Amino acid sequence: MSDIAIPLQVKFRYKPRPYQRDFLQAMARGIKRAVLVWHRRAGKDLTVLQWLVIAALKRVGTYYYFFPTFNQGRKVLWDGMDREGVKFLNYIPAEIVADKNETEMQITLKNGSIIQVVGSDKIDNIVGTNPVGCVFSEFSIQNPRGWNLVSPILTENLGWAVFVFTPRGKNHGHDIYEVALKKMREGASWFAQLLTVSDTRRDDGSPVVTASDIQEEVDRGMDEDLVQQEYFCSFSGSQQGSYYGQQIVKLRNEGHVCKVDWIPALPVFVSWDLGFGDANALWFAQLPQPQRVNVIDFYLASGQGLPHYAKICKEKPYVYARHFLPHDIRQHELSSGLTREETFRDLAVGPYTVLKKVPVKEGIDASRKILPLCYFDDEKCDRKKWTHGKDQRHSGLDALLDYHKEYDDERYCFKDTPEHNWSSNPADSFRYLALGVRLDGEQSRRQLTAENDYAVFGKREVRFSDNSDNPDNPIAESDYSIFGR
Repeated sequence: MSDIAIPLQVKFRYKPRPYQRDFLQAMARGIKRAVLVWHRRAGKDLTVLQWLVIAALKRVGTYYYFFPTFNQGRKVLWDGMDREGVKFLNYIPAEIVADKNETEMQITLKNGSIIQVVGSDKIDNIVGTNPVGCVFSEFSIQNPRGWNLVSPILTENLGWAVFVFTPRGKNHGHDIYEVALKKMREGASWFAQLLTVSDTRRDDGSPVVTASDIQEEVDRGMDEDLVQQEYFCSFSGSQQGSYYGQQIVKLRNEGHVCKVDWIPALPVFVSWDLGFGDANALWFAQLPQPQRVNVIDFYLASGQGLPHYAKICKEKPYVYARHFLPHDIRQHELSSGLTREETFRDLAVGPYTVLKKVPVKEGIDASRKILPLCYFDDEKCDRKKWTHGKDQRHSGLDALLDYHKEYDDERYCFKDTPEHNWSSNPADSFRYLALGVRLDGEQSRRQLTAENDYAVFGKREVRFSDNSDNPDNPIAESDYSIFGR
């Protein structure tokens, strides 16, 4: 650490490898945004932690180290160790530490700076704070809302941010790496670096990861796509265990993510996901012809009640054919004693259907069937450029790309259940869209169906019905042709 000036005579255990110095020196020069796409076992977190400690010594303030989840932060950094068995936290010199809070994963330095490990799955916990430096570890699988929240703060207080990850397809991680490259070429205060196993060597010149190391992973069952992703930092694949990753990649390659115009003459279908306290997502779609679904809009927010989402729908110029609502909308709210369905009905958003509760796997299968027929508007459903300030928004397609199976750390395999993270709500909502306009024409109670066995993408006249056994449900059946009246 002798090439990095710090205000105190502090002895650091950490010694950077040659390939890690460019980043440290760039930050010491005053770079405000850095994006590190480094391969597995390149020493990402240990290197960035050292910079965070140096920065906390140089400027008193609050510093956050973000992980996708709070538990992952504890496992990887707070309790994590290097290859020699030295705890990462022991790389913070003891003589500068005033206090350590195990529960909050917070370290207070003697100069007053605070370093805290935070899970972006609980990002609302930091709302109202004023960090001056942030690290986003495994950013490609984080909820991008964390960066959306702190970006204006860091811009205002001249703080810095570092994003470090291995690729997980062309999602928001890829987006910010592309922005960093562009900004760096333009001379802005950005730094971007992509390092594969071919680029990283130890002080003695030996590779950090050898060919035999990689072959050992392959022999244990790692597939070629994952090898390219983890060790050669390829963005061409998709998230491992992703339910829709390969389909989304194919849709993008085949031009299904493009300018998709709203057709005023056609009504719009909306699917809702309404979690308690989670982010809620809306997908907006039109059916202009057989075998085609135009996904024209997407909306995601959190911490809002039903009136907020009703207002969003009413402010859009669309005429709604049907809102597809999850089965749990019939649960009672403790505050009012009413069901959320009753609240929704009072908001007069438009015709709706409460979908039957079906196994998640059935909904995923329905989504996989409908995806090849979908065309997504690249402006409203994807994110063609990284946005800041008031124009921030989430990418619905990034969420579908990220939605993946939960990994079993003990058995080294994927479970049959989805990982619950930032992508879950948009993916759940898309499942409801797929179930609402499902392809097989299956009839079931409380499920959107048509009379007389139909194929949704056929040309028959379709009659929509709530098919509810609730006698108080006021929805009447109404004749409607899915491809025009």
